[in-house]
Amino acid sequence: MRSWRGVGLVTGWQFTASLAFYAIFASTAFVREDFGISRALTGTVVTAIMLGYTVLLFGTGAAVDGYGERPVMVVGLLGMAVGCVGVAFAPTFPLLLAALVVLGFAYATAMPATNRAIVAVSPRDSRNLAMNVKQVGVTAGSGLGALLVTAVAATRFGWRGGFLVVAGAAVVVAAAFAAGYEGTTGSGTLSMPDVRGLLDDPAYRGLVLAGLFLGAAVFTTTGYVVLHMTESVAVAAGFAGAVLAGVQVSGSVGRLVGGALSDRMSGAPSRGPALVLTAQGVLAAVCFLGVTVAETPWTSAVAFALLGLFILGFPGVYYATMTAIVDDDEVGAATAGGQTTLNLGGIAAPPLFGFVVDGFSYDIAWTLAAAVTAVGAVVVWTQVARRA
Repeated sequence: MRSWRGVGLVTGWQFTASLAFYAIFASTAFVREDFGISRALTGTVVTAIMLGYTVLLFGTGAAVDGYGERPVMVVGLLGMAVGCVGVAFAPTFPLLLAALVVLGFAYATAMPATNRAIVAVSPRDSRNLAMNVKQVGVTAGSGLGALLVTAVAATRFGWRGGFLVVAGAAVVVAAAFAAGYEGTTGSGTLSMPDVRGLLDDPAYRGLVLAGLFLGAAVFTTTGYVVLHMTESVAVAAGFAGAVLAGVQVSGSVGRLVGGALSDRMSGAPSRGPALVLTAQGVLAAVCFLGVTVAETPWTSAVAFALLGLFILGFPGVYYATMTAIVDDDEVGAATAGGQTTLNLGGIAAPPLFGFVVDGFSYDIAWTLAAAVTAVGAVVVWTQVARRA
């Protein structure tokens, strides 16, 4: 059961799920143009998909702990295909938001199920690295989504055609995953997670609090890279999509390096990933400030790539820390709690970021993002790393 082949299967599922979920983040400029909406209202596109994602997290976490990850992952990927079809054919902005909520509902299966799967299949003494390899599926899938949407947008099918391609891929991968992955069994019953018991642990409580700030930063980044590049730097949508893809690639590198470093640190299992997570938060805050001083297309592309290394590089380490803190049979519930706070940051921050841009400037908005990220790093250091 424990093998890199199993890690590869889970990573492939995560790649496809993230391709479906994050495609809308690369579509913000097209959505704004098609529906003639403000930057702040464009931010509600991210809010809608994050809302759907957040609402079902505890339900999917309970389903994973109760029935195992395999059936949840198969149904989830098929649900994402349905959501992508809805996005492709939505005739009005409210219906687009509704389709994104459905897509978010389905993606709620991702983190509880894949985290449990990685705990089950990761080779011994390589759990942190395996967790981050799986998390590369997120950045790789979202990076391909950015390229796919912007490429298809240049054809007669428009940006919506990209979502139909993604829907087809999700159906194929769901079938392949069902045939190739065995999975683990759960308790056999569906019960709500013991959130109060998890929150009794101060390290877990601190980690989920930090997730609120870090989630605000990461989802704002992915939601506004394309708009920043097209509006503030005045580049074509294709170039902006490539920049977002570059951010995802550097985020993948950050996840692999962060996981490898975590495995090599001595001490309690949570110590290594907590220290790496703290460093990633501090360096991401510095890189947000770097975005504000970059003015040309290429310097901006480099600034965002460096930012991606840290702000998109942290989730795997975040979950490696979390799975080291909790018992294996509570991974689904613990992940639901941690991902919920990440998502709450993702729900609130993008529209507020757009509001600041509309009223002031991108530079001020990115500076505020730097401050929020720094707060997250401080919480990890004081509440998690120093306790390990």
